[in-house]
Amino acid sequence: MAFNLKGRSLLTLKDYIPQEITYILDIAKQVKAERKAGVVHQRFLGKTIALIFEKRSTRTRCAFETAFGEEGGHPVFLSTDDIQLGAKESIEDTARVLGRMFDAIEFRGFKQETVEILAKYAGVPVYNGLTDEYHPTQVLADLMTIEEEFGNLKGRKLVFVGDGRNNMANTLAVGCAKMGMHYVINSPKELWPSQEFIDEIRQMAAENGGTFELTSVPGEGLEGADAIYTDVWASMGEEAKATEREALLRPFQVNEEMMKKTGREDTIFLHCLPAVKGQEVTFDVIEGKQSRVWDQAENRKHTIKAVMIATLL
Repeated sequence: MAFNLKGRSLLTLKDYIPQEITYILDIAKQVKAERKAGVVHQRFLGKTIALIFEKRSTRTRCAFETAFGEEGGHPVFLSTDDIQLGAKESIEDTARVLGRMFDAIEFRGFKQETVEILAKYAGVPVYNGLTDEYHPTQVLADLMTIEEEFGNLKGRKLVFVGDGRNNMANTLAVGCAKMGMHYVINSPKELWPSQEFIDEIRQMAAENGGTFELTSVPGEGLEGADAIYTDVWASMGEEAKATEREALLRPFQVNEEMMKKTGREDTIFLHCLPAVKGQEVTFDVIEGKQSRVWDQAENRKHTIKAVMIATLL
């Protein structure tokens, strides 16, 4: 079923109903198939996108640049060394200027507030390429990867092991709740999200036939999981806390023993990358037969292209 998403921004998956997320994933499957078959389109011919980066990036930058360029569009990379964002010029003013020159804006940085201000003032679609709170383009790729593996999303169980209040844990909570999945955070209590967020996600999950649970016992709650997900122990901007986090999260390392706790041989391992092999995940797991991290990385491109097709055309 098609939806008219033209002009819409993607700031958080909270803003999209399950059917709209499914629609984007369906487009992603289509463009992935086209890419594999060598079918070339020029859907973005004559269009431009501004890519604003406060934080370094491999997958997000490459996915946006190649996805937009393959479709005939012109991406322009702008680091904070290149523009006046929030320095000599307010975010509002930058948004209004870029909105008159570009057809869309991507932002990857620290504050969720920044991407929201850009969307409010730009007058063109704005895409969240990662903030400290949410990483929606990554989770679209994660959902696509799970769907490719198992054929559907509703009723699937995903367990996030590690820092339970970082942007990945938050966004997976939203994505799973929207798609009627069963989501578990296995994390020290010190790193759980706020009770307000927990209540919000549980209500969202209940509306769509899913569940949301948390546990602080390492390796608990993994029974029957379709996927186990982890992320680095110290996110970008939190490097000073690396030693403290390592001590706290060492028992939550995803290793062969933890993978076996699902009781299934077809459980897949997921990671948004980059990974610190030997910390949050062992080499054997991330390089093993259950790992789908490279599929996830590739799917960043296809889902990002799908978001832009849905919102720009």
